[in-house]
Amino acid sequence: MWGKVLGFMFGFMFGKWAGAILGLYIGHRFDRSMSQDFSNQGGFSKFFMNKDSFANQAVFFHAVFSVYGHIAKASGQVTPQEIAAASGLMDKMGLAGDKRKEAQAAFSEGKSNDFPLEQTLTSFKKSAFGQRDILQLFLEVQLQAAFADGELHPKERQILHVVAKHLGFSSRDLDRLLQQLDAQMKFHRQRASSSQSGPSIKDAYDILGVNADADDNTVKKAWRKQMAQHHPDKLAAKGLPPEMLEIANQKAQDIQAAYEKIKAQRK
Repeated sequence: MWGKVLGFMFGFMFGKWAGAILGLYIGHRFDRSMSQDFSNQGGFSKFFMNKDSFANQAVFFHAVFSVYGHIAKASGQVTPQEIAAASGLMDKMGLAGDKRKEAQAAFSEGKSNDFPLEQTLTSFKKSAFGQRDILQLFLEVQLQAAFADGELHPKERQILHVVAKHLGFSSRDLDRLLQQLDAQMKFHRQRASSSQSGPSIKDAYDILGVNADADDNTVKKAWRKQMAQHHPDKLAAKGLPPEMLEIANQKAQDIQAAYEKIKAQRK
């Protein structure tokens, strides 16, 4: 509104009625542009919402499990491993009672042929106020769904590209996250096993997203960036639901362990 008012005033001052009309038009375009930009940032809600309770947590949980189910069904049939992975995610998030039933219902909904994937992603992105770290954690959870049966089906990859693009991630970003997740899953399994060799140094570098010949400063910067993206306290401050913090905490622990292994190997 103020763009039109000021445009009209200044236009009239410098060009009388012709200038006022031109100023009114320019002001209108300015107002429209600002409105769209502010809407994309979440408007005033971004500043006044209660960060301790993630805006529309129902939207968040529905998106997590419905998209999870949609990816699981992409190959044609949901495997027992994928069902077990979904159940394991619910366990990790501490979902019980009605919350668990809602998550299971969302998972089943995602398996339907007419599941509105893009509409679901749009609602989720809006409820997350476009915060990239939250969106990335969501995408990483979906990547785990795709890897649940030990392989990435071409149709699963196709859906992941749709999810990534809708959330603002490029194909290159997705490939990088896939590589990091593959390394992190192997790294985590090896840490949990009784193997004397432990996690491989290659997986440690892949988790941080750097080459083995990177200098110490580059490695440290990569570690700091990864920790900033996955640190539970920082994500909680951005509004991540408490149920998701354990997932972020596990990722942060693996990132820290990978960095410590690299430092020990370089001594």
